[in-house]
Amino acid sequence: MNILKIALQVLGILVLIPMVALATLRFDNRNADGPSILFPGGELVSGELYTGPEPDWSFTDDVRTVELQLVDPLGSRLIFVMESEGKVYVPSGYMRSTLGKIWKDWAFQADEGDGLAVVRINGIRYERQLVRIKEGPVLDGIVAKLATKYGAGATPEAIKAGRQGIESGNTWIFEMAPRGE
Repeated sequence: MNILKIALQVLGILVLIPMVALATLRFDNRNADGPSILFPGGELVSGELYTGPEPDWSFTDDVRTVELQLVDPLGSRLIFVMESEGKVYVPSGYMRSTLGKIWKDWAFQADEGDGLAVVRINGIRYERQLVRIKEGPVLDGIVAKLATKYGAGATPEAIKAGRQGIESGNTWIFEMAPRGE
């Protein structure tokens, strides 16, 4: 009996140590200038704030992830980005799954709130308005870019499946529109 009790205590400690370490790292990162690879971060404060005409977003074809910060509630995370027809978009997948509902809280907050955001790309900050896109012909270009950049390619089957995922609510797409539009 004593050996079982000791083994359970050792097992408990071995499980508790990484859990406490991860919780501590997440807690420490909540006020950082941007997210880490694993944990959300705080307000994006460093980098030039872009002013001027709407950029040519095609440069994001060479950018795998961007730092996206919601204004309310304040918090930042790394996220995929894609450009289609001169506009820039971010996706949020697995929205109907239990894990998605927990992990992707930013998307729910953006959709239910004012959608004000800041995105940092290559050290430059852009003030944006997140606008959810649920349907329409624009989805074909967005899905094709998403499938080409992050998937297996923009086949007709992939585009159809991507559209179905968006229209069913499993994947959410947000346009990062200029503020005030």
